[in-house]
Amino acid sequence: MNLADHYRGRKVLVTGGLGFIGSNLAIELERLGADVTILDCLIPEHGGNRFNIAPIDGRVSVNISDMRDANSLNVLVEGMDDVFHLAGQVSHGDSMRDPQLDLGVNCISTINLVEACRHHAPEAVLVYTSTRQVYGRPESLPVREDHPTVPVDVNGINKLAAEYYHRLYDRTYGLRSVVLRLTNTFGPRQQIRSDRQGFIGIFIRQALRGERLRLFGTGEQRRDFNYVDDVTDALLRAAANEACHGGTFNLGAPRHYSLLEFVAALAKHTQVEYELVPFPDDKKIIDIGDYYGDWSAFADASGWAPEVDLDEGIQRTVEHYLAHPDVYWR
Repeated sequence: MNLADHYRGRKVLVTGGLGFIGSNLAIELERLGADVTILDCLIPEHGGNRFNIAPIDGRVSVNISDMRDANSLNVLVEGMDDVFHLAGQVSHGDSMRDPQLDLGVNCISTINLVEACRHHAPEAVLVYTSTRQVYGRPESLPVREDHPTVPVDVNGINKLAAEYYHRLYDRTYGLRSVVLRLTNTFGPRQQIRSDRQGFIGIFIRQALRGERLRLFGTGEQRRDFNYVDDVTDALLRAAANEACHGGTFNLGAPRHYSLLEFVAALAKHTQVEYELVPFPDDKKIIDIGDYYGDWSAFADASGWAPEVDLDEGIQRTVEHYLAHPDVYWR
C-alpha cells in the first residue's frame, strides 16, 4: 500500500498529538501530505510537549483543549477524514492513585469523541490506541485477541471500556473504528522526566543521568517491544485498510526480551548499572508477569510487520535524548 497516495490531502485529527506517539504520528502524516490538526490538553506529566512537533511547527494546526469538554470536540471533528485517538492517561500506578482522573481522561473523553464523530463526522475512520494491559495476567503465550480480558488495574478497565465505545459505535452506527492494543512502545519524544510512562522511559532516563537502575523481581520477565516508527506505520495502515475496520488487533514483535536483556541492549549505548530488588507492594499487585502478543491477525489484515529491532531502536532513542537533554531529562 502506498500510504502517501492514501493520505495526501486528507483531513486528519490526532488527539494527544503533542505527546509521545501522537507527535511522531503527526510528523509522519504531515510528511505524507495530510492536512493535520493536533488536539492536546497538555495535562502536566501526561507527556504533551510543544517541542515534540518542532519539525512541523507552523505546518499543522494545534488546538489546546480538553476532550472532557464535548462542545469543543463537535467543532474539531467536523469534516475530518481520519481521527487517531491517542489522548489518554497511561500510567497504571496513577490510575490506582487517582481513578477518577483516569476515568475522565480515558472514558469520558472517548465517549465524547465517538458521539461528536457520530453527529459531525460520520464518514471518518477512527483508530484507537488501547493497551495489552486489558488482558491482565496472561493465561497462555503468545496472547491472542480472544484471550480473556481481566485487567489488574483501573487503567486497564478504563482502556477496555474505551475500546467498547469504539466497537459499539462501529457496530450500531457504522462509525468505522479500529482498536490497536499496543505493547511497550519506545522511541524519541517520550516523556521520561517522571516515572509515569512505563519502565522503558524510566530506565533510559536513569541511564542517561548515570543513576542505578532497579529491576523488580528476577529481571527475567519477558516482554515484546515496538519502536515508535513501527507503531506509527501500524496506525496509518489500520485507518487506510478496509480489512481492519471494525477490528481489534494486537501489535507485537518477532522477538521477545527479558528485562535483563533490555538492560543489556541499553548498556551498549549508555553507561548502565543495575540491581535486582523485590517488588514493592503497590507494583506487585499490578504486575502481569511475562507478556508477548500474537500480532498475526493484524499482519494478515494490513500487511504490517515491525522493522526496527530493540538494539537499533534503543540507539536511535538514546541519540535523540542526547541531542535534547534540557528538553527531556536533564
